[in-house]
Amino acid sequence: MEAKKYEISLELLEAELQKEQYKRRYGRVLRSTVFSLLVVAAAAVLIAVLLLPVLQINGTSMTDTLQDQDIVVAVSSSKYKTGDVIAFYYNNNILVKRVIASAGDWVDIDKDGGVYVNDQLLDEPYITEKALGDCNIDLPYQVPDGRCFVMGDHRATSIDSRNTAVGCVGNDMVVGKILLRVWPLSDISTIK
Repeated sequence: MEAKKYEISLELLEAELQKEQYKRRYGRVLRSTVFSLLVVAAAAVLIAVLLLPVLQINGTSMTDTLQDQDIVVAVSSSKYKTGDVIAFYYNNNILVKRVIASAGDWVDIDKDGGVYVNDQLLDEPYITEKALGDCNIDLPYQVPDGRCFVMGDHRATSIDSRNTAVGCVGNDMVVGKILLRVWPLSDISTIK
């Protein structure tokens, strides 16, 4: 009888040992999983903030290219060219406009809204209606060093480099070049 008692105790001990080993393995796997998820989340946040900022469009200055409430992804870059759509800081806000001219270029706009850069009329298939808009700068205008001249695609309503309130955009103000519209899902597309 005593031998049977020891057998039962031994079986109970082995079962208890297996439970404890399972708990330890489970705890290690759980800690490892949580740590991995935290690292992935931190990396995603860093990428989103530093390399691929996600922005929501507010306003109509970029209509028809971008609509109010669209969500877009930008790529952090200090290199952009005429025609690129960029996001930049202005008075604690982020504005989105199209690059028209770079440092040293001469910009002129006729009364009908035709835009000339270095005496060449720009081909602007992205705008539906030309307009001089809110322009209080002296034309022709030379873009200062380290800056670019930007305009919204909805020329009649956009406040941009044509107005001294915004002026030309410094390279240090640029958040990035807009690459992709991701919302609404029905309009996912690259931005040209």
